[in-house]
Amino acid sequence: MNRLLLLFVLAAALVGMMAQASAQNIPNISGLKPHTAQTKFMSLAGFLRWQYFLENTTWLSADESNQLVKSQLAK
Repeated sequence: MNRLLLLFVLAAALVGMMAQASAQNIPNISGLKPHTAQTKFMSLAGFLRWQYFLENTTWLSADESNQLVKSQLAK
């Protein structure tokens, strides 16, 4: 029973690590204008959060989203 539980915990940890590794797709918002139909009338940070959620089923924090927008617009 203990071996089965240990195997289950290890498998869950491995799946968790794989999910984190695949969740690195950051939507590109460069070239978009805020509050337009392209961004569904959202700010760039809000649109980036929404797109990230659609692709990864995980929400970015507002701070993370703002930092990503700044870094993409600086390029």
